[in-house]
Order: sequence, then structure tokens, then C-alpha cells
Amino acid sequence: MKIVYFAWVKDRIGIAEETLDLPVDIRTVADFLAWLPTRGANYANALQDPALIRVALDQEFAQPDAVIGEIQEIAVFPPVTGG
Repeated sequence: MKIVYFAWVKDRIGIAEETLDLPVDIRTVADFLAWLPTRGANYANALQDPALIRVALDQEFAQPDAVIGEIQEIAVFPPVTGG
């Protein structure tokens, strides 16, 4: 699965995107956000406050209880502001 990181999340993790095989017990966005920081200190630093993280599944905003299922891409980013 393609994982894409944006803005300061990308900067803190140190990469813009990667391809991962998610563990079978990762079913929801909340599961994913709980698992991702276990991948290393850079992930833990970027995702230390889940309230500041937004996720899109196949380019659609997703709530924490959204089921990941057979999607192709997960995007991880800070809140978006308009201007």
C-alpha cells in the first residue's frame, strides 16, 4: 500500500512516500495511526499528537473509525487551513 506524507509530517518522518504491507490487524484509520509510530523514532515524533493528524484514504478525508479495506493509498498530513 502506498503511504504519502505531507507538510511537517513528511519533514519529521524524513520521506515523502513509501510502500508498506500493513499488518493484518490494521483495520481502521485509528489502528493505522496507533501502529505507524511503532516504526521508529521519526514516526513517533511526527505522530506524537494524533489529534493534529489528518488522513485521507484514496484521496478522501477519513475519520478514525473508517475501514481501510482495499484502498490503494493512505495520505497523512496536518490539518489543512484555507486562505
